[in-house]
Amino acid sequence: MSNGRKTYNRIMKTLMALSTVIVCGLVLFLIVYVLAKGLPNVTWNLLSTGPSYLDGNIGILPDILNTLYIIIATIAIVLPLGTGAAIYLTEYAGSRRIVGAIEYAAETLSGIPSIIYGLVGMLFFCQFLDMRTSLLAGAMTLVIMNLPTVMRTAQESLKTVPQSYREGAFGLGAGKWRVIKTVVLPGCVDGIITGCILSTGRILGESAALLFTAGFAHVINGFISGITSSGCTLTVALYVYAKEQGEFQVAFAIGAILMIMTLIINMSADFAGKYFKKRRDS
Repeated sequence: MSNGRKTYNRIMKTLMALSTVIVCGLVLFLIVYVLAKGLPNVTWNLLSTGPSYLDGNIGILPDILNTLYIIIATIAIVLPLGTGAAIYLTEYAGSRRIVGAIEYAAETLSGIPSIIYGLVGMLFFCQFLDMRTSLLAGAMTLVIMNLPTVMRTAQESLKTVPQSYREGAFGLGAGKWRVIKTVVLPGCVDGIITGCILSTGRILGESAALLFTAGFAHVINGFISGITSSGCTLTVALYVYAKEQGEFQVAFAIGAILMIMTLIINMSADFAGKYFKKRRDS
């Protein structure tokens, strides 16, 4: 190897190492900064009560519940839709042109800014379908946003199941759907669960779309009444307290809670993927 080639390789290796250090440093700085500013302001009163405008008390319990409600409603809709679409594209669709067009549309959807989803959700779900500003309208908007992620993740996971498994099941006389239900889906459940958890992380961190569709109400409701009424999620509450009310201590506390929840979700996705992959291989 010539001296010029060795110098070039050394320079590129140094630049890649420097890029890695910068990325890791930024992530570490963001995590430490948010947690250091937010955790001292996280109190039991903040987590267990709702806001009271009479005595000036600030509580985020309604926002926590609304966040859980919208996650449950979104996942309950997007998971069967995304998995079903992936099964059709992988197992049933015969035309590669149709599959390619659908995959291209999914990739396009995943690249659209979330504020546009919020505008469309407000016009279609809130006004045209008369859902008004509600958690259900926000959940339906998030379904459209997360559908490409769940579908593509499930589709790639379905492709990892060896074709010999399908052929063996067909050779034993099993029908198409029985092969999918008993052979294909159990073999790719790790990818489906991982995609579901990652979508949960995106739902947890979404705010722009919910500003137009879910509303700002800080009210404690049950699941049925809460999902059909206006509600403020944690990310929207962070925006309201920081931008509208200037309560930066509360905003940092919410940011710390969201940071911890995001870390837990990412670790859960990694653990679930490894667990089901190990279970499948064993």
